[in-house]
Amino acid sequence: MYRHLIKKELEAGLTEIGESPKDKGTLEMIVCRPDEDERLVLERAELDPTNGLIGDNWRERGSRQTEDGKAHPDMQITLMNSRIIQLLAQDRSRWPLAGDQLFVDLDLSFENLKSGQKISIGTAVLEITDMPHNGCAKFTDRYGHDAIQFVNSAEGRQLRRRGIYARVIQHGSISVGDVVSKIDSPG
Repeated sequence: MYRHLIKKELEAGLTEIGESPKDKGTLEMIVCRPDEDERLVLERAELDPTNGLIGDNWRERGSRQTEDGKAHPDMQITLMNSRIIQLLAQDRSRWPLAGDQLFVDLDLSFENLKSGQKISIGTAVLEITDMPHNGCAKFTDRYGHDAIQFVNSAEGRQLRRRGIYARVIQHGSISVGDVVSKIDSPG
C-alpha cells in the first residue's frame, strides 16, 4: 500500500529532480491510453502527426479546449519528467496512473524547453507546445493533495513538474531507452 507523500518529503527530492539532463535524456516509459482509465505500458510505439501515439485515445477523446470538442492538436502528446513521477508515485508500477504517455529523464522547464523547441525520440520528432499541463482531481486522488500543490505551485509550473504537451511533426518509431534530444532552438 502506498501513502501520499507530504510537502517535506516531496521537497527532499528537489536535488535529484534538478539533476535531470538538459540536452539529451532518456525515454524511460511509454504508456498508451486506449480507453478512459485504461493504461498499456509499451516497450515500443509509433508516433504519427495525425493520430499522435498510435493506439492511444487522444483523437477519439477530444478536448474541452476546442470549440468543436475535437482533439486539440497542441495537446497530442504528454511528457512528464521521470524523476518527478518516481518521487510522486514511489514505484514505477504507479507511473501510468499520472495519465501521461511519455516519461522522460529530461529537464522540461520553461527555461530549458521553450514553446516551439523540437526534440527527437527514436525516429520521431516532436515540437513542444505552449499549452499548460496542470494536475487535476484524478492526479490529486492518485498522488495526494501535497503532490498537486507541488506540481501546480508557481515554481512547479515554471519547472513544469506536471509535464508538458507536444505535437508530433515527424512520424517515427520510439522505444524505451531511446535518447530524447533537443535538435534546434525555437525562433
